[in-house]
Amino acid sequence: MKQLTHYDIENTQQKFPITIVCDAIRTPENIGMCFRIAESFGVQKIYFHKNSPSLENRKVIKTARNTIPQIHYEMYSDFNDVVKNLKEEGNTIIGIEITDKSINIQDFDFKNHEKIVLLLGSERNGIANISLVDETIAIPMYGRNSSMNVIHSLAITLYEVTNQLTVSKYQL
Repeated sequence: MKQLTHYDIENTQQKFPITIVCDAIRTPENIGMCFRIAESFGVQKIYFHKNSPSLENRKVIKTARNTIPQIHYEMYSDFNDVVKNLKEEGNTIIGIEITDKSINIQDFDFKNHEKIVLLLGSERNGIANISLVDETIAIPMYGRNSSMNVIHSLAITLYEVTNQLTVSKYQL
């Protein structure tokens, strides 16, 4: 067995109809990791609140590992407006959030949705206006803790979404 390097690996380079909206994420490392995870899973676009850490912040740059130029992104000032606009464009708005209506991620059929927006809530308060979502999904947990880091939740969700969507009609 030989451990492979980045130079030994050729990924599929596939894009998926997935957009991420970050609701007031304030930690530079989480912003950087959002880029890195999004690029790894072929996300089309990310929206960040204008008060999020600057993309020139050294912690953002370090954790993003050269993925910032590879992902389309936009800054917004009004969370409600950006989500409403995305909904009007035909996106299904899916909150990664624990609610009384959340569907376990493995039971949610992502293939039934043409364009997907994943909403990430703030580290402290979750999604600010939960009434804007079409659906909420939750990641089953088996320990005593009832939540996990927002970017870990994103990574698990993107794995499940892309795993379900890896069919030729979504290859761009």
